[in-house]
Amino acid sequence: MSENYIVSARKYRPSSFSTVVGQKALTHTLKTAIKNEQLAHAYLFCGPRGVGKTTCARIFAKAINCEHLGADGEPCNECESCKAFNEQRSYNILELDAASNNSVEEIRNLTDQVRVPPQVGRYRVFIIDEVHMLSQAAFNAFLKTLEEPPEYAIFILATTEKQKIIPTILSRCQIYDFARITVPDIVEQLQRISADKGVTAEPAALNVIAQKADGAMRDALSIYDQVLASSEGNITYQSAIENLNVLDYDYYFRLDEAFQTGDVPQALLIYKEIRDKGFDSLYFVNGLAQHLRDLMVAATPQTVGLLEMNSDIAQQHIAQASRFNARFFYMAMDLCNTCDLQYRETSNKQFVVELTLIKLCQLMGGTPVQQPSQPRVQKVTAPAPSAPVAQAQPAQPVAQAQQPVKAAQPVQPAAPAQPVQPSVAPVQRVMPAAARPSSTQKGQPANASRRILINKQPATSSENGPSQATHVVRNASFTSEQLVTAWQHFIQQNPKEIILLSAMSNSVPTKIDEGTYQIEVENNVQVEALSSNMNKLLQFLRDEVGNDMVSLDIKLSPKGVSTMAKTDREIVEDMRDRNPQFAQMIKDFKLSMA
Repeated sequence: MSENYIVSARKYRPSSFSTVVGQKALTHTLKTAIKNEQLAHAYLFCGPRGVGKTTCARIFAKAINCEHLGADGEPCNECESCKAFNEQRSYNILELDAASNNSVEEIRNLTDQVRVPPQVGRYRVFIIDEVHMLSQAAFNAFLKTLEEPPEYAIFILATTEKQKIIPTILSRCQIYDFARITVPDIVEQLQRISADKGVTAEPAALNVIAQKADGAMRDALSIYDQVLASSEGNITYQSAIENLNVLDYDYYFRLDEAFQTGDVPQALLIYKEIRDKGFDSLYFVNGLAQHLRDLMVAATPQTVGLLEMNSDIAQQHIAQASRFNARFFYMAMDLCNTCDLQYRETSNKQFVVELTLIKLCQLMGGTPVQQPSQPRVQKVTAPAPSAPVAQAQPAQPVAQAQQPVKAAQPVQPAAPAQPVQPSVAPVQRVMPAAARPSSTQKGQPANASRRILINKQPATSSENGPSQATHVVRNASFTSEQLVTAWQHFIQQNPKEIILLSAMSNSVPTKIDEGTYQIEVENNVQVEALSSNMNKLLQFLRDEVGNDMVSLDIKLSPKGVSTMAKTDREIVEDMRDRNPQFAQMIKDFKLSMA
């Protein structure tokens, strides 16, 4: 290693406005202000780390004292003032690190320095870095000087957390917000540095470095040096992902193949391969979510520009995205988001990730996973003494389910059990087959023939038990009337939930958009009752209408916002007034209202 080796973040630090990366609009404004001599006495440069705040402050300080300023507002780097600045011997520029010098005493020393006029040049520039770290007392001590400084004094404050600066300071500054540096801009700068160093670098490798930097040029240069140290003058994509512990795009594209064909075993094997390489499962889930997002924006020409990657990888995403539909992307990203939320709370983290992969494989219509056959328990009311207990009927072929079915009628209590239809598991909730409620106990929904059944072969049956259940996402169409009917069925089957039934009896779901309905309740007690029973209610409604995309929004009535919650007696009296059957029950059983 050369004795004069300097890290890239220092060696290639911009020395003029034209070399600042990713801040063209901001640097143009500063150059115009210098050229027109429209200088404020205080500036605030704020933005994320590594985007050039302190660098621009130094260039600005050098430019305003330059003796031969260029026509474009750039410092000449030839005059005595510029040379003194470049050699770090200029007395006109004073830097203060507020992170370690944040006391009142430090600010008092600074104000003493402000009283000394410049010996060479026109201005003295005071750069305060990480100004948000100043104490409250230091801010107050600084206010008067910042508001009315001498005409030769200019303050440049730099911070990553503008919200921590008191408003009285903000109001005295011109505020410049620095933007995150985009991936293409970082890649372009790294290519220039590679050419200067005589290093060959694959665009895909530089793209990985740029994405890892997360919008910070300084971070990108540090990562670049790290990868270069092990690449021996040739930075490849493989060396970049190995050094940075980044998951290869190829894994995600292989998973895309498994999702499209419904190949659950292949998806699980790919996940095992990723874990065997030492990658954290949560990192994999977040990477998969980002990959699905990139595919979604690549699927539409209008949003391709949102891809932050080089053209070769972008074209690969565009080609892959054409194999999926928009509905897949929306549901797949929702599944990944749910997995991310559940991952932190579950004790079996591997199971949550694998379950998510299984659901993703089913979205595009691949071969569903067959669950072990389990008997379903059906209720039979008052069977005849000689009649056998209700037995499982052979599953009907799917071809028969394609025939139109008339609107469902409520089944009378004495009606015999209906044949068990293949059930499908909802996306958001997993229940054992024996525990899932069966819509056939209350009659088939009117749109049962339109349920999504990917296995087109007749379900196999056994003499000793019912057919195996097919678990896919249900997306049958239904009407608002059918949902209201299911709503009433739930009320009839849960007579003991008084507060819940009070809320449900006084409100009918109204359609907001496709699959989303809203219910309006009177007070917060009813909101709590519905919220605590939401999973049970949604499961029932989805089974009734054959659609796993049904969702409910709870809205508090405007008149209920300011009213007090009802007492138990008021709830019962309200139910009695609204529901004649409930009033008759009180009369028949001679119940007391005391």
